[in-house]
Amino acid sequence: MAILVTGGAGYIGSHTVVELVQSGFEVVIVDNFMNSNTEVINRISEITGKEIKFYNIDLLDKQGLSKVFSDNRIEAVIHFAGLKAVGESVEKPLYYYHNNITGSLILSEVMKEFGVKKMVFSSSATVYGTAETVPLKEDTPLGATNPYGWSKLMLEQIFSDLYTSDNEWSVALLRYFNPVGAHETGLIGENPSGIPNNLTPYITQVAVGKLDKLRVFGNDYNTKDGTGVRDYIHVVDLAKGHLKALDKVLTNNIVDAYNLGTGEGYSVLDIVKTFEKVTGVTIPYEVTDRRPGDIGVSYADPDKARQELGWVAEHSLEDMLRDSWNWQQKNKNGYE
Repeated sequence: MAILVTGGAGYIGSHTVVELVQSGFEVVIVDNFMNSNTEVINRISEITGKEIKFYNIDLLDKQGLSKVFSDNRIEAVIHFAGLKAVGESVEKPLYYYHNNITGSLILSEVMKEFGVKKMVFSSSATVYGTAETVPLKEDTPLGATNPYGWSKLMLEQIFSDLYTSDNEWSVALLRYFNPVGAHETGLIGENPSGIPNNLTPYITQVAVGKLDKLRVFGNDYNTKDGTGVRDYIHVVDLAKGHLKALDKVLTNNIVDAYNLGTGEGYSVLDIVKTFEKVTGVTIPYEVTDRRPGDIGVSYADPDKARQELGWVAEHSLEDMLRDSWNWQQKNKNGYE
């Protein structure tokens, strides 16, 4: 029996595949390589010593996806595939809703046809919208401030409704915060196309000389230094959280949400200063306008994941930034 990982060549997906294979699971990857690279598959094999089966398929291709299920005995699905840039989602809402929601509906239909009803879903802390109290708990009132966040929240509702209609389904909704870092080997890491949307690859690309300076989006938030505060989590800790959630859905019939974060909030300037401390590299920056849809403060209460999944983040902020820099130095142009 195999675990199907959609978006398994992506940043979080690739690290999760490594953890799955090293834990003894057979893995099948489905990815359209829109925001990833086939070289990732080779790197995963290099790390794990195993050949990884993969299909270059878009989730909107129902016939192609059905063939994956016909060819393999799939036990459960870890579902990462989807578009994820907040700013782009504001500019292209229909594109985001069609890709993220329709693709997930087709996946669910094919899973149902083949009797596969276990899923770990990649949700997001964006489902908390502009919640006024932190840390964010799973029972915090939900909302969203951009189409990307709404697509995740809508899918959480869809999977909840699916479970209500048929209790054989089991879905873990993982609301994760800001993934940072890379595999300790430096073989896989975050590889954004074009100008990075996320803070850490932006910083590392400035540090390595690909970009001239960091753009800090807003310094007028109600925070200690005016810059946005987020909960940053090492991508390997995040990957291990998916394995804990997989064990939960394989042994229980549930639909439930879990925060995956550290419970610590760091500002943009905290990250810049810590990166400079860890690496000895100075990061020039300029402050620009806030991005549409961004909020001031967001960090998790991860206690439910600790209690119910047995999961705790183990890496420090220094670990995250050191591993990010290691990846960037070894891969100045990403996987190219």
